[in-house]
Parts: sequence; C-alpha cells; structure tokens
Amino acid sequence: MPGGDLARLRVALTAFFALDGFVFAGWVVRIPAVKEQTGASPGALGLALLGVSAGAVVTMMLTGRLCRRFGSHPVTVVCAVLLSLSVALPPLTHSALALGAVLLIFGAAFGGINVAFNSAAVDLVAALRRPVMSGFHAAFSLGGMIGAGLGGLVAGSLSATRHLLGITVIGLLVTAVAGRTLLRHGPPAPPTPPTPPTPPERLPAAADGAPAGPNDPRGHAGGDGHSDGEGHSDGDGRSGTRGLVVTFGLIALCTAYGEGALADWGALHLEEDLNASPGVAAIGYSCFALAMTVGRLTGTTLLERLGRTRVLVAGGATATAGMLLGSLAPSVWATLLGFAITGLGLANIFPVAIERAGALAGPDGVATASTLGYLGMLLGPPTIGFLAEWHSLPAALTSVAALAAFASAIAFATRHAAPK
Repeated sequence: MPGGDLARLRVALTAFFALDGFVFAGWVVRIPAVKEQTGASPGALGLALLGVSAGAVVTMMLTGRLCRRFGSHPVTVVCAVLLSLSVALPPLTHSALALGAVLLIFGAAFGGINVAFNSAAVDLVAALRRPVMSGFHAAFSLGGMIGAGLGGLVAGSLSATRHLLGITVIGLLVTAVAGRTLLRHGPPAPPTPPTPPTPPERLPAAADGAPAGPNDPRGHAGGDGHSDGEGHSDGDGRSGTRGLVVTFGLIALCTAYGEGALADWGALHLEEDLNASPGVAAIGYSCFALAMTVGRLTGTTLLERLGRTRVLVAGGATATAGMLLGSLAPSVWATLLGFAITGLGLANIFPVAIERAGALAGPDGVATASTLGYLGMLLGPPTIGFLAEWHSLPAALTSVAALAAFASAIAFATRHAAPK
C-alpha cells in the first residue's frame, strides 16, 4: 500500500479513537442529569450503569470474530454509527430499568469499536514499522478531555437531551468523513523483510505448500523459539501463543485497574484523607489524565528509542513509585505529583499490551486482551472500596502500585518469549 494511503488510514483511525473518547466522556459528565431525570436511587443507578460494562464485555469477544469475518474497517464504522446513535438514548429514559437497557446497547457499541479500531491499528502499526499505537490511545485521551471539558461548559445551558443529541450529530459527521477512508482501503499487509535463504528441511510448512510468514500463527514458535517441520512449536505453539496473549491481557488489566481506581477514588483520598478542598481534590484525576496523555503523545519516540519490553518494565516501575507516593504522601502536592508520575508510568503499557496481543493472534488477540483490560477497569473501584473498608483508603490505593509492579515483573519475565 502506498505511503499516502497509510497516512490517510492513520488519520482516519486517529479520528475514530478521538471520537470514542469524546462520546464516552460526553455521556459520563451527564450522568447526574440522567440520574435526576430517571429518579433512580444510587443503588439502582449503579445497577443500570453496569449495563455499559455488561454490554462491552459480552461484545468484545464477539467483535473479534466479526473482524476476522468482515474485516476490522467495516466493523469499526458500523460500531461508530451505533455508538453515536446510542449515546442520545439515556436522557430519553424515565426509569432505571429503561436506562440499563439502553446502556447495554451503548456498552455493546463501546466495546465493539474498541476491539475493531485496535485491530485495525495493529495492522497499520505492522505496515508502518513504527510503534505508533500510543499515539492512537493519546487521541482517545485527548478526545475524552475535550468531551469532558465541553460537557462542563454546556451543562448549565443545555439539557442532557440536547447535549447528547449534539454529540450524536458530531459522531455521525466524523464517521461519515473518516469512515470513507476506512471503507475505501482494506487493512494493509505488513511489509515482508528480505530473509536469508533457509534450507528446505528447516522451513515450516503452510497449508498451500508455501513457507509460513512471520505473522502466520502456523509459524509462531513457542517459548523456546523452535518449531518442528510441521510448523508447530515444541510444546504446542498455539498454546504458547494463547498464553502470551493472556499474559499481555493481564498486563492491560493491571494498567486499567489503576485508571479505574484513580478515576473513582483519587479525589476522595485527597478530600477525606488530606483535607483538600473539593476544587483541589478534583485536580487529582486531571493531573493523572493529563500526564497519561502527555506520556502517550511521546510514546512513539520512547518506544523507538527503548523498545517495547523496556517501556513496559520501566513504565510499571515508574507507576509503582508514583502510586506509592500518591497513596502514602502526607501532603496534597506530593500526592498530586505522585498521581502525575503514575499517569506517566501507565501511559504506554495498555497500548503496547494490546498491540502485542494483536500481533500474536490478530483480532481475537485484541479482543482477549481488551476484555481482560476492561475487566481490570471494572474491578479497580469496587476492590479499592472493599480494601478501604477493611483497612484504609491510602492502604487500599497501594494495590495500584502492587499491580503496576506485577505488570513490570511479567513484562520482564516474558521478555524473550514475547515478540519485540
């Protein structure tokens, strides 16, 4: 595929990542208004909000199969249309039950587009031969910041219905423009580097008689990197590939756990444990999110200089140190600094983990790793709550540091087995 087409695909995919963050943030800032309209109790609202999670988790694995059958580009466009339309539904509901039902649809679209455009991004990263995955996720973060900021500005002057309907219109317009590029071009094939001649008896056999390519799962080696004459690795290469995909999914889970925990508990820690004012407490997550965005914007350069394994290991170690400071520091400003360091450390771990899973197993690998990562974001807030009740909130927040250290250790332990 010509370089110009690759550049256009990159711009189009970046637009979809930004749109996803923008739409989701727009919905989140209107939750209080929707709660008031439905008259839901806190408990009923919590159950209704589970619809987003349930819809996303159920459809993520299904989307992997759809991408394999129809292609990641058409699935991305269809999910973007569904996401844009479904975000307008919550303010039209008048009960917690109805809200939960429409959030199932919204969650399904959100989970589906995340798998689809990450799968498309994996293909593009391979074709570009540059680690640009972090840039796509930076677009998601920027879209979320713009969506949240815009929502805050219009909340006092626009009803939730008009605001979210406006987001629907913006989403459909972006999908119409960027979707054209995706539908016009199929996923790019990764360039095949020249390889030295290999004796015929050493070539893994493919189904059509040709040697398996470097991205063909028939030619993947197991943990020791050796394969037999039939294209299967010692000790079953498929099992080894599945194991590595799950490993990268666990790394994504550890990262997303921290994101969910800080989003829900960071401000409360500042306000209740450190006596910060509500305004200062609200800055806590902003410091984390801004640092994560900056980290992702610089991620490509960092990955090119250090490599993926070093970024995973160093990122986990940095997040560990940052979260220990953020959870145990006795002052507000030290805690804010800790949150920012944590954001920098975690910034590129999730994108790299998803990319590596996709490089190993295609859309199914992206689906598996994304599902595990999303589960981490779901598990973080309630786990912190239980730990805080058992001991204290600062102690509970150290679990974020523990999981970041665990992710770093996993990345280091699999540095030879994992693709570079």
